[in-house]
This record gives sequence, C-alpha cells and structure tokens, in this order.
Amino acid sequence: MSKPVFLGVAWPYASGSRHVGHLAGAYLPADIFARQQRMVGNEVLMVSGSDAHGTPITVRAEAEKVTPQDIVDRYHAEFVEQFKQLGVSWDLYTTTATQMHKETVQEMFMKHLEAGFIDRRVSEQFFDPEVERFLPDRYVEGTCPTCGYADARGDQCDHCGRTLDPVDLVEPRSKLSGASPILRETEHFYFRFSDFTEQIQQYLATKKGWRSHVINFAAGIAEEGLHDRAITRDITWGIELPVDDLGEGKRIYVWYDAVIGYLSASKEWAQRQGDNEKWRHWWENDDARHVYFVGKDNIPFHALFWPAQLMGEGNLRLPDDLPANQYVTFKGGEKASSSRGVGLTIGEGLEMFDPDALRFALAANFPEHADTDISKTEIARRVNEELVATWGNLVNRVLAMVHKTCDGQIPELGSLESEDKALLAEVDGYFSEASTQFEAVELKAALQTAMKAARAVNTYLNATEPWRVVKENQQRGSDILHTALSAINGVRVLFAPYLPFSASALDAILGEPAGWQRAEITAGTPIAKPTPLFNKIELEEALD
Repeated sequence: MSKPVFLGVAWPYASGSRHVGHLAGAYLPADIFARQQRMVGNEVLMVSGSDAHGTPITVRAEAEKVTPQDIVDRYHAEFVEQFKQLGVSWDLYTTTATQMHKETVQEMFMKHLEAGFIDRRVSEQFFDPEVERFLPDRYVEGTCPTCGYADARGDQCDHCGRTLDPVDLVEPRSKLSGASPILRETEHFYFRFSDFTEQIQQYLATKKGWRSHVINFAAGIAEEGLHDRAITRDITWGIELPVDDLGEGKRIYVWYDAVIGYLSASKEWAQRQGDNEKWRHWWENDDARHVYFVGKDNIPFHALFWPAQLMGEGNLRLPDDLPANQYVTFKGGEKASSSRGVGLTIGEGLEMFDPDALRFALAANFPEHADTDISKTEIARRVNEELVATWGNLVNRVLAMVHKTCDGQIPELGSLESEDKALLAEVDGYFSEASTQFEAVELKAALQTAMKAARAVNTYLNATEPWRVVKENQQRGSDILHTALSAINGVRVLFAPYLPFSASALDAILGEPAGWQRAEITAGTPIAKPTPLFNKIELEEALD
C-alpha cells in the first residue's frame, strides 16, 4: 500500500562550494532512498534548499566586499547545477530567501510567542571593540570547553559535535578582527527549549530503530536538560521579526529559521502543484513517515531543537527517523571542510569522475556508522574493481552475446533447467534482502546486496558457459542467455537508485522497470551491439 514519505535533507549554506563529504553525508543518501521509495510505490516528497541566512555567508561577503545576496546567488546556482549533473531527484530545491519561507517562519514564531514558548531576555553577548559591533555565534571562535579543540565555533564544535554558546568558548576571538571580544548587554527573544525537556526525552525513548550514535548523542544531551537559546541576533541579514518589541537591528537567527525550511519548502511545492493545501498530506497525516538526512554535526538540531519547535506548533509530524551519517575524512583522517579547504569539492569530483561512478564509489563508502576515509585513489579503485569489472562487464558481455548469437534480439525461451531457476530465484530473493536494508536506511548494505546479485549472474555464466554451449546447442545456449538477461533485468533495478544514468541507458534497451521487482523480458526485443556502461579510470601515480 502506498505511503506518504517525507524526506527532509540538510540545507547547505550558500557560502562556498560543497565537498564530497557533504554529498556522501546527506544529499546522495537522500536521493538513493527517494528513488527506491518511489520504485516501491510510495508517495515521496523530498525537499531541501540553499540556506541563505547563515553567518558564513555574511563572513564571506564582508571578506569579498560584496553583498550577502551576491554570495547566495553565486553558490545557489552552483549547487543547483551540480545536483542536476549528479541526478539528484528533488521534488523541490529552493532557498530560505523566498517569501513563502519568510511567512512560514514568522507564522511559527508568532505561534510560539503566543503560546508562551518565546520570551524576551536581556543577556550578555560578545561585542568586538575594534569594529564596534555585536558578534553572531559564528563570528566568534575559540577553544571548545568539552574536548579542547582550538578552532571551535561559537555555535558548535566540529570536533566533538557539541552545541555551544559563544560565552562557553575558552579564549574567544573575533572572526572579524581577531580581537578578544567583550561582553555587553543586549536584548533578544529566547525559545524556551527547557519547557520541552521531558517531552523530548519521552520522544527519543520511542526511537528504538535509530542509529546508535544518533540516539546516544541526542539522548545524552536531553538527559542533561535542554537549555533556552536566543533565537534573534544583532544582525541585518536574516528574516525580519514579525513584532517590533526589540527595535531596529535585530533578525531571527539562522538555526531557528533554517529547519523551518522543511515546512516552508513543502508549502512552496504544494503551491507550485496548484494545491496550496497538499503539503498537509505529509505533515498532518498519521500514516506519513518523516526521514531526515543530515550529517552528524546536525544531530542536535534535528533530534532535539526541531522536534521541540514542532511540538510547540502542536499539529505537525515529528521526525520518524534520523539516519545521520558520520564524517567523510581525507588524508590522515582529517574531516572534510569547505571553510578549511580540506577534501575534494563536488565540482572537482565531477571533473574527474562520471556521475554514476562518483555516486557508486561514495555509496560504497557511506559513513553510516563510523567516520570513513576516502581518496581519489579509493574512488578509482571502487569504480574499476567493482562497478566496471563486476556489473559493467557483466551487462556488456551478455548483451554482446545476445546481439551476436541470437540474431540481434532477445531469444524465445525454450525451457528452464534447475540451474536457471535457481539463479532467478536467487536474484528475486535479493529484493527482499535489499528492501529490509532500505527500510532501515542501510544504503551501503543494500548496494552490497546488488553487487551480490551481479556476482551471482557472473557465477552462473562461468558455470554454464553460453559462449561454448551456443555453438553445440543453439536452443540451450539461447535459454542460458535469456536467463542471464532476465536476471540482469532484476539486478539493474537493485542498482537503479544508485546509478540513475546507466539505469536510464538500460531502460532504453530493456524497457522501463515494473517497480521494485524483476520483470520478465520480452522475446524479440532488439538488442543492438552494446557500448560499455562505464569507463575504466586510468590511475596515475599522482592521482592523490
């Protein structure tokens, strides 16, 4: 039975080029999962967009002496083009700069305010005496009080993942001038997260199927008790407050507004469909499933803060699963970082590798349960030894034999021997195995299942030797090739979520797949002389 499945994918800051760590962490897993869910027959709504309000944007704009909107326009366009090249199948990819997002954020703010979950407080925040301005969280850097990491940000430590307030940092420094900031009083709106501590604890206690590193991290923070956080800042780049209590120079801060993008993007998508209420099918439906794809640095915002905001709104679906990936690391185990220039950017990856090849290698190395080190050499090895040698060569040689020995068309099937039936039953069985893995969002394991299916066909061919048999017994040789091609018709479905471009090429030969299953092939279908699905990557000594 069809089920509404909502997929919320982390919003990248439109402040610089993204790296393949981002791709492996959130965007590619989401697309693979979305494609499989659509093949199963579920109603998928996958949304995300470029975060236009993050302080990294204003930091870069000031460094380049341009406007924040100039930065947003530049990198949003880059993201859109790269996602297109990679075949990411968004239902909507937008930005937080839309009128719909502004209205949705302001509406939720007012609901929280009227319900008493937001209040005004005077607090001390860091002020840079050299440039004479208050500093948003990411304009302050220093040493993490938890793990001692020297380059922690004012909102979060990239090393240990803890959420922070700038005043928590040891030896804080201004990102603008390098000066030691001083504390000054300022007034802001605070969201009363502490009001939701018990509800969040109870909510997390129901999440038995979440990845251990996700639930343990989130539950550990919740056990300590949630802390109220300021949701406005002394900035001019961001969403305007719907009330004027605080006066000029205040904006809603990014980490309160960005997660609301999942809701505003759903409303924008519905509006574009010509049905302004269609978003409710996913957000106010007890039968819906909400899955969020983020990196592990986003766990607190999606396991704690966003659910609290949704609870405060009162009538919206909470996250059902949060399959947050861990980090992709590069040489020496250093975390990929756009701001520090560590790792391979998505653009560089697309220049070096075909989209399907890059997708395959990253999926084979998804950091689902632990940080995963990757390199250009590892990507090339995966492509050559697995994608090309196992799957690509299998398809090419079977299509080539059918073209050459069966009059250029799929042959009529005479009869199936026990070994033929065993192969088809084995391939069919892999659908059940992969379905269970997809349901648990174990995407790396599901890719390994597809590879097992491909290896099974290779083993069958080596055992039956159709290239020899067809010379002695044309009918039996044709039956073997028909069986092999029928098995391939199933294996290509298992690979389709991962390899959309080569899947499309096979669709043109074998026809559109009939959902998440192996369909029978049609005798008489023309089979032209094939061209390789994938190209071997020529390794160079200096590749890394």
